[in-house]
Amino acid sequence: MIDLDEQGHQPADPGSTTPDRLRAGRKRTLRLAAAFVVGVVLGGFAVGELRDSRDERERNGVVALVALPVSANLGGSSAQGSVALSGQLTLINAGPAPVTVRGAHGERPGVVVRSTGEGPRLPPGGTRQLLVELSFDCSTAFQQEPLSLRFSVETEDKRVREVGYPVALVGSDWERDARSMCAPHA
Repeated sequence: MIDLDEQGHQPADPGSTTPDRLRAGRKRTLRLAAAFVVGVVLGGFAVGELRDSRDERERNGVVALVALPVSANLGGSSAQGSVALSGQLTLINAGPAPVTVRGAHGERPGVVVRSTGEGPRLPPGGTRQLLVELSFDCSTAFQQEPLSLRFSVETEDKRVREVGYPVALVGSDWERDARSMCAPHA
């Protein structure tokens, strides 16, 4: 039982804390502040690293190729209204990261183009040649529309992506050589 009538008990004075309690409170406050500062610094560093990593992934994922038909005089044959040629395609990496061209293919009525083997590794701004096989049907191949070529490209992050690029055949070496070989069959 508690006797509430007991006299002589003074309530504790809140301003009369001992120096040890003050030091313990200050240490606790300093520890919390230090933990907060360390957390902010580590968090800022982690966010910066994540942002850099994301930017690098995005940069490595961008593929921009330019393709130009160069020559088709590397050999060929013609028979009964069709022409088969071997040629070259100039590839220019207009993207921000190196890429490796794994293959190329394009087809429309009268024309088929496909790469022969694996293509070159292209640094940013780099230019390389890709060997291709060309097939033309002399009766339908020579149209004004560009040929849409599809490229299989491996980026720095080791992902393979498909990209397209329209290649103008009109006025190209490919068209000129194919027309000259089709002429005897006309």
